[in-house]
Amino acid sequence: MQKYWEDLIERALQEDIGPGDHSSNCSIPATAEGQVQLIVKQNGVLAGVTAARKVFKKVDPAVEFEELLSDGRTVQVGQIAFRLKGKTRSLLRGERIALNIMQRMSGIATYTRSLMDLIGHTKAQILDTRKTTPTLRFMEKEAVKIGGGTNHRFGLYDMVMLKDNHIDFAGGVRPALQKAKEYLRAQDLNIPIEIETRNEAEIKEALAEGGMSRIMFDNFSPAACQQAVQLVNGACETEASGGITEANLVPYAESGVDFISVGALTHSVKGLDMSLKAY
Repeated sequence: MQKYWEDLIERALQEDIGPGDHSSNCSIPATAEGQVQLIVKQNGVLAGVTAARKVFKKVDPAVEFEELLSDGRTVQVGQIAFRLKGKTRSLLRGERIALNIMQRMSGIATYTRSLMDLIGHTKAQILDTRKTTPTLRFMEKEAVKIGGGTNHRFGLYDMVMLKDNHIDFAGGVRPALQKAKEYLRAQDLNIPIEIETRNEAEIKEALAEGGMSRIMFDNFSPAACQQAVQLVNGACETEASGGITEANLVPYAESGVDFISVGALTHSVKGLDMSLKAY
């Protein structure tokens, strides 16, 4: 995690500053010092404070960072998340990178929390997906956690997830599961297997073969999910996926599934408004 943030911030600084911040360099003396504060301009869930601290430490270790609100805190318009004191040029160099990270992460955390609040009366957990911004997956999935959601797999390496194309190319649900189990034994890998199903027949086929830790119900209706949960009857975890939105989330959660995956957590969320201002 630490290495990820170091690399991300280094790339972001190179992208934004390049050979120099000419705007600040021409207008502000190198010795000038100032103070700024992060002002929340939209109600939501705060995320990225820890990352912002890392940004300014990388820009200038001498910058003083006073944290007033922590990650995961519910915030309202006008609240101050943190204050900074140091060289004015340093504050301005880190400003946009810190804001970009915080707005993105806070938007994801806010949306995740809103969905979890809708289904709090059920046992279902909201899952993120691999539908993330390239190279920003770790950051975006961390925001999901801050918002109360649950991380699904991080990549192709930490779970066998047999989706429709894998199943069709393998010759069916049963052959796909058999090949997956054989592969894991041969490679001496201890990672979970999840298999996607498209109908009741495929669920029965998966249950007959066994070996998976979770069955996904792809594009099932809430009623069909409820029947599928009863069919699985606790043999493994269950997950609903496909076409699930804020409008139909509750009936899916009430169907009894353990997890509900929502790609919109990361692929189309809007950032939370905030700004860094001198005071």
